[in-house]
Amino acid sequence: MKRRDFLVNSAMAAAVLLADKTSVFAQSDFVSKRPLPKERKFVSKAVEAKIAEVKAAIKDKELAWMFENCYPNTLDTTVEIGTRNGKPDSFVLTGDIPALWLRDSTAQVTPYLSLVAGDKDLQNLIKGLIHRQAFSVLLDPYANAFNKGSEIGTPEDKPLNKPGVWERKWEVDSLCYVIRLSFQYWQTTKDISAFDDEWKSAMRLIVKTFKTEQTSTSDYFLRRTTDNMIDAPPFYGTGSPIKPCGLIRSAFRPSDDSTLFQFLIPSNAFAVVSLRHLAEIFRVALKNEDFAKECEELAAEVEQAIYKYAVIEHETFGKIFAFEVDGFGNRLFMDDANAPNLMSLPYLGFVKANDKIYQNTRRFVLSGNNPYFKRGKFAAATGSPHTGKENVWHLGIIMQAMTSADDAEIKSCLSMLKKTHAGTGFMHESFHPDNPQDFTRKWFAWANTIFGELVLKIYNERKSLLNNEF
Repeated sequence: MKRRDFLVNSAMAAAVLLADKTSVFAQSDFVSKRPLPKERKFVSKAVEAKIAEVKAAIKDKELAWMFENCYPNTLDTTVEIGTRNGKPDSFVLTGDIPALWLRDSTAQVTPYLSLVAGDKDLQNLIKGLIHRQAFSVLLDPYANAFNKGSEIGTPEDKPLNKPGVWERKWEVDSLCYVIRLSFQYWQTTKDISAFDDEWKSAMRLIVKTFKTEQTSTSDYFLRRTTDNMIDAPPFYGTGSPIKPCGLIRSAFRPSDDSTLFQFLIPSNAFAVVSLRHLAEIFRVALKNEDFAKECEELAAEVEQAIYKYAVIEHETFGKIFAFEVDGFGNRLFMDDANAPNLMSLPYLGFVKANDKIYQNTRRFVLSGNNPYFKRGKFAAATGSPHTGKENVWHLGIIMQAMTSADDAEIKSCLSMLKKTHAGTGFMHESFHPDNPQDFTRKWFAWANTIFGELVLKIYNERKSLLNNEF
C-alpha cells in the first residue's frame, strides 16, 4: 500500500471539520481531543506533568489546547511495547499508516528524551525503540519503513520486500535518524546498555551502506507500478546518473519521493553530523578508537564534498546550498518541508543558525524563488512535491520557527499554526494555504509531536513569547 493511499478525502474532511470546529469553539473552554486515559497506548507521569506546567504558561487558550493534544500524541496513539530476545522492544507507528518509519519514529519520541530521568518507563520505551531500529537496520539497511511482524509490505515492488519490510525506499536520512536517537539517548542518560552486539552490528552496517552509496556500482534499485513518476526512481528504478565525488547517493527524499539528482544535500549534511555523533559514542562510551576514526574520516569526506559541489553562487541570494546535485555540475534549487531539508540545517547541527551561507539559503527557501514555497490567505510556507504544487506543510512552518532567532518570525509561525489546524486541534501533513480545511492526513504523529517540541523549545528559551495571544 502506498503512503498517498492514506491521504484524507479533502471534500469529506472539510464538511466534518467545519461541524467539529463549531462544536468545539462554541464552548467557553477547549476540551481535550486526547483519547481517554484508559484508551491511551502509553501514559507517562513526567509527560503529563510537563503538559500541565507548559499549558499554565501559555496565555493563548487555543494554542495551549493544541499543545495538550499534540505533544503526547505519539504516546497516546502510536506506541506498542513488548519484548524481543529478553530486551525491551518498542514499535512506534507513524499514525494513519500501520508501519514504523525509522525517520518518523525517532522524531516522534525526541521531545520526550529530556524527561526520561524522572520516568524509567519512558526511558525503557525509548531504549526499546533503539533496539527495534537496530533490528530493522539489520533486516534491510535500504528500507525506510517496517512492519511489526513478518508481513511483506508493498508486494508489487521489485525486488520483493523481505518479510517485515513495509517499504524499501533508500533514504540516507533514515539511517541518520537511527544514529540520532541513539546519540541523544546516550547524551541524556549516559546509559550504554542499549549498545549491545546487535546495535553495534547495525551501526557498522550503516557506515558500510553509506560507503557503498558513494560509488556508482551500488546494486540498489526499486521498481513500482505507479502513475506517479516520483513514487519510484527513473531508469528501471536505479535513478538518474551520478558522478562519484564523495557524496552519498539517496534514491529518495525524506518525503519518500524519488530524487531528481541523487546527491541529496540536506541528507548528506545530516550524515556528516550523524557520523560524528557515532564516532563520539564509539570513542567515549565504547572505547573503540578504530571505528570512531573511520566514522570521522567518512564525515570529513562528505562534508568536503558538500562545500565543493553544493555551495553555489545564486544570482539573487549569493552563495547558497543546493538541494540536490549529481557530481556532473547539475544542481536543483528548491526545498521540501520534510526534514532533513535545507531549512533544518542548524536544527540538525550541521551549521550555526547565523552561518552566512545558511542565512542566504534560508532567504531563498522562504521566497518565491523556491518553487514549493507558497503564500496564501492563511499561511506562507514551504510544501512538498509529495502533496502537489499548491499545498504547504505544518512541518515547514514548525521548522521555520525552530530555526529562527527572531521573536516576530516565531510569533508569526505560531499564528499560522493556530489558524491552520482546521478546528481539529492537531497538525496535518499538508493543507491548502487559502483553505486549511482542505488538508491531508488527519493523524500524522510526527507533525503533532514536533509541534509539541517547538512549544517546549519556546517555553525553555523564550518563555515570554507564550504570554501573547496569537
